[in-house]
Amino acid sequence: MNFENILLTLLIFLPLGGALLLSLLPKALESKAQSLALGISLLEFILSLFLLRTFDSSSHLLQFVQKVSWIPSLGISFFVGIDGISLWLILLTTFLTPIVIFSSTVKQHIKGYMACFLILETAMIGTFVSLDLFLFYIFWELMLVPMYFMIGIWGGQNRIYATLKFFIYTLAGGVCMLLAILFLVYLHYDQFGTFSTSLLDMYSLNIPFHPQALLFLAFAFAFLIKIPSVPFHTWLPDAHVEAPTGGSVILAGVLLKMGAYGFLRFAIPLFPQALHFFTPFLVTLALAGIIYGAFLALAQKDLKKLVAYSSISHMGLILLGILVLNEHGLSGSVFQMLSHGLSTGALFLMVGMIYDRRHTKEIALLGGLTKVMPVFAVFFLIITLASIALPSTNGFIGEFLILIGAFEKNPLYAVLGGTSVILGAYYMLWMVQRVLFGPIQHEENKKLQDLSWKEIVTLLPIVVFIFWMGLYPKPFFEKMEKSLDHLAAHYDKYDLGIYERKP
Repeated sequence: MNFENILLTLLIFLPLGGALLLSLLPKALESKAQSLALGISLLEFILSLFLLRTFDSSSHLLQFVQKVSWIPSLGISFFVGIDGISLWLILLTTFLTPIVIFSSTVKQHIKGYMACFLILETAMIGTFVSLDLFLFYIFWELMLVPMYFMIGIWGGQNRIYATLKFFIYTLAGGVCMLLAILFLVYLHYDQFGTFSTSLLDMYSLNIPFHPQALLFLAFAFAFLIKIPSVPFHTWLPDAHVEAPTGGSVILAGVLLKMGAYGFLRFAIPLFPQALHFFTPFLVTLALAGIIYGAFLALAQKDLKKLVAYSSISHMGLILLGILVLNEHGLSGSVFQMLSHGLSTGALFLMVGMIYDRRHTKEIALLGGLTKVMPVFAVFFLIITLASIALPSTNGFIGEFLILIGAFEKNPLYAVLGGTSVILGAYYMLWMVQRVLFGPIQHEENKKLQDLSWKEIVTLLPIVVFIFWMGLYPKPFFEKMEKSLDHLAAHYDKYDLGIYERKP
């Protein structure tokens, strides 16, 4: 067995092993927990670069595949692999995790906090690489556990309410998906005489429309909650506001992308007839999320809530790009997942930096920060402009392609979806004006310290990628192009093959 065959397994379980190692640290060495977690997460990022380096861009087939029988009597296997869709989401995860760990300012129960991030990284990577439905469900639900503790222990004043709301919403979606998975297993047994939970085996099922519609709704319900789409969005602002900064960054940067990824990997290829039938309804939800999320952001007085509601609008646009199911829409959506993960994650980091200094997130209590925090102001402005899709930044590329794809499908979709650009510029620039410019009206703001070297080092890699993706996106599209073309051209009979690397 060569290194490539076990690379995904290493990526899944290295962070979990690191969390177990952290749990064994004696109390006297607890202060070293953050350094140890950072080292493990950096090693994870380096390992993930091997995926990028050896990934074959010329094929849409699955790569780095590993399949080991786990529960043979039920057809359950440890079955993992990636294509051009999951590749970049894995790299987004391994890129953001060390940044979040490095930037952490938590002072209490450091060992437990860092262990939660590493367990969460295992769950996120596992979700993106799972090709067995049962395995996917395990990692999908595992993400709940560390986020539950992160918000519940290290969160804000209303953390218990936010934690329970997040847990109940996500668990409800997961239960519906589990029931659908069990029914798919039954269908496979009924049609082929064997139990299987392999995603590839499920592609060969002949599912009549009515059960297919119910199965699709069960999966879609779980994915729409995670995105989150209107009207399943109400857990998100509470979770973001009460979560510690690192939790908000990972929640916005990676966890919201799980729902969009679920549509691409499961809902589209498994239930094509149902998807076709429900597309107008789902497009309506996507457009409602774009517009409603933007207006909610406009009404916010809390900096963190404004950024949280902006995510609802941005994720609505990503969902729209997926649903139009053409080359431009799909590639724009995957690219925008990466862009939103970086830009919104960075915004939450900077809100946390302000809160650590000022101990408030109220926009009205800020103002004039350019005068006392010029370095902060530069970073904040760049990241905000990326979020509103300024040309030459990463946000422009993804949103432009999504709107082109939407126009190709239906010009009205592009017109309504394009409101996200106008409204996004309005509420984001309003935020910048209130936070950075104008006179300093509160004495506390005159004493604020500018960014430290550690904070600059935290933000600099994200800014580099903002401009790299905005000015030279070709390498990103090359890796995902074949997989997305295959999905767009054959979604009604999508058939993933197994890629075997030749010596």
